[in-house]
Amino acid sequence: MLDITLQNFEADLITASMQQPVLLDIWAPWCGPCKALGPVLEKLETSYAGRFKLAKLNSDEQPEISGQLSQMFGVRSIPFCVLFKGGQPVDGFVGALPEGEVRAFLDKHVASAEQLAAEEEVEEAKALLEDGDVDRALEKLQEAVAINPADDSARYDYLRALLASGRIEEARRAYDPVASKVVQDLRIAACGHWLAACEASTAAPPVATLEASLAADKRDFDARFALAQHHFAAHRFTQAMDELLEILMRDKTWRDGLARKTYVAVLEVMREPQRAAAKEPSIAKGALELSTKQVVATADPVVDSYRRRLSMVVF
Repeated sequence: MLDITLQNFEADLITASMQQPVLLDIWAPWCGPCKALGPVLEKLETSYAGRFKLAKLNSDEQPEISGQLSQMFGVRSIPFCVLFKGGQPVDGFVGALPEGEVRAFLDKHVASAEQLAAEEEVEEAKALLEDGDVDRALEKLQEAVAINPADDSARYDYLRALLASGRIEEARRAYDPVASKVVQDLRIAACGHWLAACEASTAAPPVATLEASLAADKRDFDARFALAQHHFAAHRFTQAMDELLEILMRDKTWRDGLARKTYVAVLEVMREPQRAAAKEPSIAKGALELSTKQVVATADPVVDSYRRRLSMVVF
């Protein structure tokens, strides 16, 4: 448990919440309900075994912080608890709630023990991938999916690694259970198109044959799409999008938007690695910029360029 002041606000609350959720308990020495809630929160911090961190803020001693948070959430009384996650205040509650209700609040935002175990497997897998140990990385990612089958992020990482290493049959088995989620999750949809390209490229005519067909007829969209799939499957992403753009410039709705959807999938696959380089929020000492901090991915000029090209053609 930490006491939050203007001096440690950035390091111990904002930055710390990038690593794990931090529950800030705003209280005062004269507040009876605050004294009742405090032991409940301390008990839960121990019970949750590091899945969230508890911090306390004396509203009498730190009126600038408590005042802005109260104004942000439209709250005028204490105890007032605010959950920080990803460098931002995301939710809160007022009053000395019973332990069960506080648990229900925390469970909306705090990862379960199973989720944390899966996340650890994913992080270890990413390190192994960077070291070139693909087999062990895939074992870790498969374990993460087994631990928490509902974790679509872990499954996406697993799918991505399988497709990147050319393990198409395994990718199909991993993809089928979440195929219905393509409408809700762009990452899963992207994997579906990548997988389709990999499977189609094995049965399609060779690249030279397709290029010859296009030399004879530039409007042979079937041949051009098959060529794009060859490029997509072989990780020649910009070449795949170049071929898809040729289709879109002539027929924006070809095959119910298949060329456009595949193009967007290639962009998503290209964009993913830069998410790891997202910037952490930074706050000047003494400032209270609580509601404006966002995690912004590092710009990729190639991705941005191809996104603009798509916009110019489609809109």
